[in-house]
Amino acid sequence: MIKFDEFNEVCRKSIEMIEAAGLFLTPQDKERITAADFGLSNIKEEGVQILTMFQTDRIAGKILVLLPYQTEPEHWHPTVGEDAGKEEVIRAISGDLYFYIPGEDTMKQGFIVEGKESCYTMRNEVIMQPGDQLVLPAGTKHWFQAGEKGAVMYSFSTTVTDLLDQFTDPDIVRETVIEQTPNDEY
Repeated sequence: MIKFDEFNEVCRKSIEMIEAAGLFLTPQDKERITAADFGLSNIKEEGVQILTMFQTDRIAGKILVLLPYQTEPEHWHPTVGEDAGKEEVIRAISGDLYFYIPGEDTMKQGFIVEGKESCYTMRNEVIMQPGDQLVLPAGTKHWFQAGEKGAVMYSFSTTVTDLLDQFTDPDIVRETVIEQTPNDEY
């Protein structure tokens, strides 16, 4: 669960980072940005901010934002019915971005969230600079993290089935719950 004020804060900072990266956002875009805390109630450490630019029955385009040192937890996009699972292409736009995928342990820049060693099993580090791209075939276990500057990236994918993603951390709940008080205003 994330508090309403914290949700607004991370979304506002993410909008600032997107615009600082040189991307134009309409007022409607700014209203659509959202944040996922994965039910961990610690969004600045484990979470991601998401702006869905478009989504059809077959493809989707998003802007993903990680605040400085924020980590999106390890997950994979499973087969769903007859669909092989979401295939995704990540393209770095700005900041410090570290991706972790299957392969040899080459981790040097990033870090494992404290107390979560068993939840971050992929240690093959891919350091992404602006303009770099990474293709993630369906079912590929991965996680990613920002360095000191945070990170802004595009995510282009086949059909979005994010609420069906699987996570290594058994405590994760994919749907974000925002705690509001009577004084909170959108």
